[in-house]
Amino acid sequence: MDLDGARRISYRVEQTFRYAYEAPVTALAQRLVVVPRRRHGDLYRRHHRLEVTGAAHARRARLDSAGNTVVRVVAARVEHAVEFRLTADLDRVAGDGPPELPFAALRDPRLLRPTRLTAPDEALRDLAAPCTGTDAEDTASQVCAAAHAALTYRYGVTTVSTTAAQALAAGQGVCQDSAHVMLAMCRLLGVPSRYVSGHLIGQGGTHAWVEILVPRGDRAVALAFDPCHGRRAGNGYLTVAVGRDYADVAPTSGTYVGAPGGTLTGTRNVTVTAVD
Repeated sequence: MDLDGARRISYRVEQTFRYAYEAPVTALAQRLVVVPRRRHGDLYRRHHRLEVTGAAHARRARLDSAGNTVVRVVAARVEHAVEFRLTADLDRVAGDGPPELPFAALRDPRLLRPTRLTAPDEALRDLAAPCTGTDAEDTASQVCAAAHAALTYRYGVTTVSTTAAQALAAGQGVCQDSAHVMLAMCRLLGVPSRYVSGHLIGQGGTHAWVEILVPRGDRAVALAFDPCHGRRAGNGYLTVAVGRDYADVAPTSGTYVGAPGGTLTGTRNVTVTAVD
């Protein structure tokens, strides 16, 4: 399918997360960032359903400061397992443009300052130094290519707490690490940038990429780059949430009281349901 040439595309996202425990646990508090944004540029969420099974629970959904849907689930007791199941239907409408933000977002310190996961070291400074384009978009293109070349994709060698500097030193990592390396470089070069969590059609798990902000008239717009694949993000990418780094938008995180050793398993299926 020629997704990048389509006028309108419909998608369905089906995703599950299941936590299983060897013994009952109490005081479960789970944070979920899995519901796609209501609108992200030309991408619209038309419908979604989030089911929680395995325990009596209460939930609360809110929008965070970046406009992401954050769902918090609490359960007094889980006997064996708890499962979170998301179904979401999305539409992409060609010509509705990239995400827009107020012009002031170009100076937002949250998008220009390093975080714990994107703090630069000398190696990152050296990697960023030659990436001086004619404008922010050109600079980001060079940074994307450099970050892609610097890391070989390898699953299992990094964790969710691995920093950009550590991933670069190892020369290996996953999409999260490539995104953190690109973010660290962009921020060193004064390009406002943010982490994107979402889905890439044809890839097994959730995906991560980067958006940079550039001026357009009296607004700012977000342009998406995928340093893991060394390219611009197209119509095969579905945004769920944006933040400063992975820690802001981890799909699932939480705490409980009980013996350690809980097991997390998950499934994900993203399909194109219609193309015009």
